Amino acid sequence: MAASSTTDAPPERSDIRRDIIRLLENEAPQAFRPRALAERLGYEGERAYGRFRDILDRLEEDERVARLGLRYVSRPGASAREPGLEASAPARRQQSANGHVPEQQQSVPAQNDAAADTASPTETTPDAPAPESEGGEAPAPSSGDSSEGHAAGDSEPARFVAPVPAGSPEHEQPDDPNRAIGRLIAKPQGYGFVEVEGREEDYFIRESGMGTALSGDMVLVGIGAMQKDHVNKRRECEVLEVIERTRTQVVGTFRAKGHFAFVTPDDTRVTQDIFIAGEDFGGAESGDKVVASIDQFEDRKASPEGRVLRVLGPGSDPETRVLSLAMSMDVKADFPEEVEAEADEIPVEIPQDEIERRKDLREKKIFTIDPEDAKDFDDAIHIERREDGSYEVGVHIADPSYYVEPGSAIDAEAVERATSVYLVDRTIPMLPEKLSNKVCSLRPGEDKLAFSLVMQVDPHGDVTSYEMAESVIHSQERLTYEEAQDYIDGGFPDDPVAREVVTANRLAKTLTQKRMREGSVDFETDEVKVILDPSGAPADIVRKERKPSNRLIEELMLLANRTVARHIAEANEASRQGGGPERPFIYRVHPGPDAEGIQNLAEYVQVFGYELELTDGNARSAELNRLLSEVRGTPEEPVIKRAALQSMSKAVYRTENIGHYGLGFPYYTHFTSPIRRYPDLLVHRLLKHYAKVGTPAEAEGLDARLKHCSEKEREAQEAERESVKLKQVEYAKAHVGDHFDGVVTGVTKFGVFVELSELLVEGLVHVRDMDDDYYEYDESTFTMTGEDTGKTYRPGDTVRVQLAAANVEKREIDLLFV
Repeated sequence: MAASSTTDAPPERSDIRRDIIRLLENEAPQAFRPRALAERLGYEGERAYGRFRDILDRLEEDERVARLGLRYVSRPGASAREPGLEASAPARRQQSANGHVPEQQQSVPAQNDAAADTASPTETTPDAPAPESEGGEAPAPSSGDSSEGHAAGDSEPARFVAPVPAGSPEHEQPDDPNRAIGRLIAKPQGYGFVEVEGREEDYFIRESGMGTALSGDMVLVGIGAMQKDHVNKRRECEVLEVIERTRTQVVGTFRAKGHFAFVTPDDTRVTQDIFIAGEDFGGAESGDKVVASIDQFEDRKASPEGRVLRVLGPGSDPETRVLSLAMSMDVKADFPEEVEAEADEIPVEIPQDEIERRKDLREKKIFTIDPEDAKDFDDAIHIERREDGSYEVGVHIADPSYYVEPGSAIDAEAVERATSVYLVDRTIPMLPEKLSNKVCSLRPGEDKLAFSLVMQVDPHGDVTSYEMAESVIHSQERLTYEEAQDYIDGGFPDDPVAREVVTANRLAKTLTQKRMREGSVDFETDEVKVILDPSGAPADIVRKERKPSNRLIEELMLLANRTVARHIAEANEASRQGGGPERPFIYRVHPGPDAEGIQNLAEYVQVFGYELELTDGNARSAELNRLLSEVRGTPEEPVIKRAALQSMSKAVYRTENIGHYGLGFPYYTHFTSPIRRYPDLLVHRLLKHYAKVGTPAEAEGLDARLKHCSEKEREAQEAERESVKLKQVEYAKAHVGDHFDGVVTGVTKFGVFVELSELLVEGLVHVRDMDDDYYEYDESTFTMTGEDTGKTYRPGDTVRVQLAAANVEKREIDLLFV
């Protein structure tokens, strides 16, 4: 393949990269060590081999090697610099170590699917809307769907959902009932759990039983016997073998110790520091945030060994801390080279024949409403009031499915990311910046490709007819939520779209009232926003106020999502009745609450004097709404809402429709955010296919992909929450020693959690620091009581505390009662 590279002149980097990719693409799966691979390609000289290793490492970091079905693994006896490279299951998730973050919106759009059901009781994405229910009959599938402009095509199934995304394959379980293969989920305190696919029970594991397994690894465990006198206790297990090492890198703080160093992982679930030999510092200095490999881990009593792969920046830099935290939670910060190259080749100008093929809606008075700092505008609306009181409502969604080809490098990367991530100081997008902020974004004053849903809505909020079509639109104005609220409040009535905004707000109120009557649960909770100074340090923390302008967009997006879902569901019902095949589709579903969880909630609220009526062991949405209405405005409102949310199941993506409990919708999907959510992009592809040929799409691997998307969504939400918490602790650190009023948000046997009313941060008063009395914890009433004084603390109490300490690395705040 390559010419010998034993001469003094090293080979070109492009030649090395090409040769590696060709070999791995064309060879049958087999195991390689890097040195053996280099010898096969003729890169044997030290200079050539050094360049070869650098290219190979970059391919691995960019996931090119992983997508070819190979990965690095530690092998017994392998040196720290020579891990094996062997055929494996689909790629593990890699963290990107490049600090560049493309210019992008800096806050979660409260429009699209803040409405969609991030607002559901199961989700905590910022700006999430309240769950909703639908009103009215949805019409039968319209003949004017997105088939307009398409010639009738052949009936060959569309194959756009394979391959299955990265993740571990299912492992065959041992025949021995006392052994199982599962994923280790470690906790910062040292213990953990092993989750086994297909089993409701997970197994408790002590740190001493983990062996050389790390959080996330697939492990073979031996399971202990159930204790008869502890029937509700989990069975314990211990690791017998690491089946699949999924964590091969960590992100953390580099701490030099002379001729060696340690990297303390930011992910607190990895409780071991990584030992770094002096020759492997990679230019890192003490206090830097770095990406380090895990090359060897042979004894839990000794630290894993590795090397610094990349220096992210000083640990004292606020922006570096956020990036490091996100990357430690498997968020990829930059795009692989081939993805950016593909994006660069996409033309900005829309071909004339594509404009002619689509429905032309450029004359409609279309506008967007987004956060002030948004740049990826993936939804726009128009609205017209009829003489009979009905409305024409157009929901126009960006159409990245036109630009992102199935099987392309951009598509593969979007699958792996599955969602954009909205951190406290930046957005890490699902699609490259050229697509997310420019080509696909519905920017004002530009012709854009869209997927439009135009609905006729009666005065009661019922959809009486609708049309879906691939379209070309021209947004006339870009509004912020604040500007739209000014119009709603009566300001600037002569502005071009002021009347339309007011009309949309009137309809949104009708839709809100309707869905609440029909079973939507109002789980709306306050969110906090961290105001950052130019350096990225927190300057202030404020509560986000959800105004009618936010609700307006959310309601219209909810209406669009449920209309699209009903469109397919009713088509499938008609097909079943006629003996025809079903069309695979993607639903956003939310199971009803777990019976045990809702029973615990009912017992919890009794402590505060409230009743949650249960029917057949569970709670109807009307009863939950009644409870939430009763606690509104009371000191205990935040803690009861939090407890209610925690009692709910999680909303997920599935091909099987079971409805959405929190929103109260029998049919629901995600259609309105394809720039930032991969399931929405798939929904667009499915709708286009069905409009064109009408036959079922080939959906092999779709359920696995949707499971992956649901998991990535949860990871993104966790990263978002933790990035906010990081800034909250940074902000609190400047107030150590100050006194504040607060509200007790939780009580446990080890202390009392308090939210500071002024700073909007939460800290813990450790029971060991409550030295004015001997305190006992009553689990049945969630109350801490002093034995001598009778002083009590329970959720909802107002208290006075001193901010004693703020640990930025651990994201923890310590308080003292005063």
